[in-house]
Amino acid sequence: MLQNREGQRVPNVTFQVRENNAWKQVTTNDVFKGKTVVVFSLPGAFTPTCSSTHLPRYNELAPTFAKLGVDSVVCVSVNDTFVMNEWAKDQESDNIVLLPDGNGEFSAGMGMLVDKSAIGFGKRSWRYSMLVKDGVVQKMFIEPEKDGDPFEVSDADTMLNYIDAKAKAPDQVVVFSKPGCPFCIEAKELLDAAGYHAIEIPLDNKVRGRVIGAVCGDTTAPQIFINGEHVGGLDALKARFAKAA
Repeated sequence: MLQNREGQRVPNVTFQVRENNAWKQVTTNDVFKGKTVVVFSLPGAFTPTCSSTHLPRYNELAPTFAKLGVDSVVCVSVNDTFVMNEWAKDQESDNIVLLPDGNGEFSAGMGMLVDKSAIGFGKRSWRYSMLVKDGVVQKMFIEPEKDGDPFEVSDADTMLNYIDAKAKAPDQVVVFSKPGCPFCIEAKELLDAAGYHAIEIPLDNKVRGRVIGAVCGDTTAPQIFINGEHVGGLDALKARFAKAA
C-alpha cells in the first residue's frame, strides 16, 4: 500500500551527486530547508513516459512555478548520478534539479519504493508528485495503484492547477524559418515584442518546402504556430496582432 505523507517531513537522506567530475553530497536540508519545492518522482531515466512527457512539461512550466513562489522543481529517480547526468543532457531539463536516489533511500522513506523486478528494474520509485514547504509535504499526487505505469495525476499541469487554478501556462510558439530570411527575422521580433518566447526551427533549402508543406500545406517561410494553431506567415501574424490590439 502506497503511503500519502501529507503533513509529514520528507525523509532525511543524502544524495550522492557527481558534479564537474567530483563527488558532491546533497542533503535533504540542502534541497528543502526554508524553500518551497515541487518534486516529481518517476520509475527511471530514459524510460518512455518520463522522457516524452513527465520531465519535459515540468521543465517547461518551471518558470511559471517560479512566479508563484516555487524555489525549485526537483526530479527524483532511483538511478545513479551518472545515469541522471546523461539523461539531463538528453532532455529539456535546464530548469529542473535532477536528484539520483541511487539506493532508493528517499523513495523508501516516502513510502514510494516499489518492486519492479518483473520487468528487470528491481526496486524503483512509484510515480508521484508533491509540493513541499520547508521540508514538510503539503500535497501529494500519487498515481493509482494498478498494473503498468499509470500517469494520470502527477503531471505538471495538475500541480500548477493545485498551486494556482488561475495561473496561465506559457504559450507554445514555433516558427519554421529559412536561415537569413528577413521576413522570418521580423516575425521573430514581433513575437518577442509581444511576449512570446518562440522556438525557431531553421530549415535549409533541401527540406524546407517539403517539411513546411507537410505540416501546414504552405511552402513559404516563415510559418508560425501558437498553441497548436497554424497562424500562417508574417502577414498573417501582423493581422492577428492588429486584430488583438
